[in-house]
Amino acid sequence: MRQEAVRLYVDGHNFRQIAHQLQVDHKSIINWVKAHAAQQDPAPLPDDVNNAEMDELFTFIGSKKQGLRDDPRG
Repeated sequence: MRQEAVRLYVDGHNFRQIAHQLQVDHKSIINWVKAHAAQQDPAPLPDDVNNAEMDELFTFIGSKKQGLRDDPRG
């Protein structure tokens, strides 16, 4: 059941959706996902990030923020 909960989380479901589907408290789901993440090796970090990559990332994030301001839903 714990593996299924982690798989559903990785597939994009939120904790409450998973809890409802598996009929378990959402706090248990949170604990299971955190425990699974703690067992994994840390994500590799690049040795060097150049200015072009940083500029591209900054531009991408800026465009996302701009999109939020223009959202008609507020």
